[in-house]
Amino acid sequence: MNMVKWFDDLRQTPAKKAMPILSFPSIQLLGVGVKELISDSDLQANGMKAVADRVDAAAALSMMDLSVEAEALGAAIRISDDEVPTVVGHVISTEAEAEALAVPPVGAGRTGLYIEAIRKACTLITDRPVFAGVIGPFSLAGRLLDVSEAMLYCYDAPEMVHKLLDKVTGFSTAYINAYKQAGANGVVIAEPLAGVLSPAFNEEFSARYVKRIVDVVQTDDFAVVYHNCGGGAVQMLDAIASIGARGYHFGNAIDLAEVLATFPAEAIVMGNLDPTSHFRNGTPESTRAATLALLEKCHGHPNFVISSGCDIPPMSKWENIDAFFTAVADFYAGQR
Repeated sequence: MNMVKWFDDLRQTPAKKAMPILSFPSIQLLGVGVKELISDSDLQANGMKAVADRVDAAAALSMMDLSVEAEALGAAIRISDDEVPTVVGHVISTEAEAEALAVPPVGAGRTGLYIEAIRKACTLITDRPVFAGVIGPFSLAGRLLDVSEAMLYCYDAPEMVHKLLDKVTGFSTAYINAYKQAGANGVVIAEPLAGVLSPAFNEEFSARYVKRIVDVVQTDDFAVVYHNCGGGAVQMLDAIASIGARGYHFGNAIDLAEVLATFPAEAIVMGNLDPTSHFRNGTPESTRAATLALLEKCHGHPNFVISSGCDIPPMSKWENIDAFFTAVADFYAGQR
């Protein structure tokens, strides 16, 4: 699939389909728990297919599991049946440990299982692009350093952080290329931890490394979507735009209309309905109202595509998810 054309068509189409980060709620459609889902490539592929069959989304997205790469690099993780896996503790706390960190081959830990899930999903879903999900370099480094300490290390031990970023960037690039070989049409790089950085630190410790990945993996038939759900994203838009991704996905901590007013018009901008307040804890009525309000506010920008502000939680109510898609379809039908 020519993804340059796909994104151009998406921008030029007046009635746009939504593209939320929707994968973990597949556990409810399959009747399994998160533990089972993250351990079985068939369940992951079938879950993506079940979601694609239920909702008319612009693309199919794999799980935004930000523990996979960190676990492959030695981190411990916490898993439950109804929550997204999380990293616990840390792996690196000194420059010597960063220097000694062994980068495993792609396929280590659960990375091979997730690649195989995408390979299977691409045979099941043929009516829309299939995107894999990976963690961004600074967010991955932060999970190895301890998220609460990562920003302090940027001040106190920048050489250690850069050494680690070099290693994880190389690993992530190889991992994304493996997804490409498996048949994925693109990847969503989630860089949430960059949202806590200052604009200067974002450019130094995140954007330059994401751009290094994009420059290698993005081609006409493979697209990168960059995700940043931090409240500081508005202050770092120039650096974010310089990454060169085909699409940019923002969280609900910011005013998306403010981003759209200044962001390059040729880049697709996605977001940013609050996944917890609406999809997880809202009602069909409140979800519909919030969806229509966001569409009314942003639809005048041709490069806007409505989405969730971040990954939709596993136990989000499907009646709310359905209400979101119905509201999107109704809104654009009324625009004709």
